[in-house]
Amino acid sequence: MARALRIQYPGAYYHVTCRGNERKDIFHDNVDQKIFLEKLALSLEIYHVSLLSYACMSNHFHLLVTTPDGNLSEFMRHFNISYTSAFNKRHNRVGHLYQGRYKSFLIDADDYLLEVSRYIHLNPVRLEVFAKMGPKEKWEALVRFEGTSLPGYLSSKKRQDFIYYEMVLSHMGGDNRSGRRQYRQFIKWAIDNEMDNPLKLGKGHGIVGKNDFIHWVKEKFVDKEAPSREQPAMRELGRELKPERLIDQFAALVDKDKEELCQRGRHSLERSMLMELLYRYGRLSQPEIGRLVGGVDYSAVSQARKRLQVKLKREPKLKRRFEEIAIDLSELSRIKI
Repeated sequence: MARALRIQYPGAYYHVTCRGNERKDIFHDNVDQKIFLEKLALSLEIYHVSLLSYACMSNHFHLLVTTPDGNLSEFMRHFNISYTSAFNKRHNRVGHLYQGRYKSFLIDADDYLLEVSRYIHLNPVRLEVFAKMGPKEKWEALVRFEGTSLPGYLSSKKRQDFIYYEMVLSHMGGDNRSGRRQYRQFIKWAIDNEMDNPLKLGKGHGIVGKNDFIHWVKEKFVDKEAPSREQPAMRELGRELKPERLIDQFAALVDKDKEELCQRGRHSLERSMLMELLYRYGRLSQPEIGRLVGGVDYSAVSQARKRLQVKLKREPKLKRRFEEIAIDLSELSRIKI
């Protein structure tokens, strides 16, 4: 059976999992799990990837991530090699730790982000040992389990600084007490009721989403003429864009005058998008961005980016437009001047 395509593009969301070779344990104790999370946090930082949820089971793990740079393969390669090396050194062993390469599903964040996050957090009580337990016992076992990101979703005091809680909780009304309470009920409801695995939707093609999202992905990224099924139509952004070039290309893509976009005092949507793209792909700090777009201070840049992020969460069409601009910029970045 042919493997599902590995589709990469800026801003994509993925469920990722790896299983131990021969189904053997990849965690022998809490120290292994601590090392795993340390290596994960470092890889997230290096590759500018955001982690939304995770679960560490005895012989496999689950991650829910988003890749602003469209670089899942590079991130996972670095992370898996890092942890394998540390695990082998600690346990005086050699060879592969995982059973083949990682598996991933591209996620339609607008419609399935919550369900996939819940699926990951429920993994500990899906084990056979819990099959005969009632909902109350399962819930108590789940909140005691130390190998997932769930505690930080239920209590701000139990948060880990390498997890991006805000994105999932934005679907529950926000990263606040009410949002955390609603997420708790969302998890508990699934324990009380039989829930289908949302990842089943991606069997065969690797995309967990509704028909319009699947159609958009296939139309935009799947090159049917490619000789290899591993080749998507769009290649991910492989290197930084020089800020001045990024500004020029962005201005051309949105059909705006460069000087107008960078004028101090303007609060246009396009200007906020430019700031976000400079932050993501220009690798600039917010003070540096401020100097490029009219000499504003870092707080003005931060506020503009936050307003944009709220709009992107609330307006799917705007989010799609922003993603397509990022994709176009990644294509243009391959053309040498």
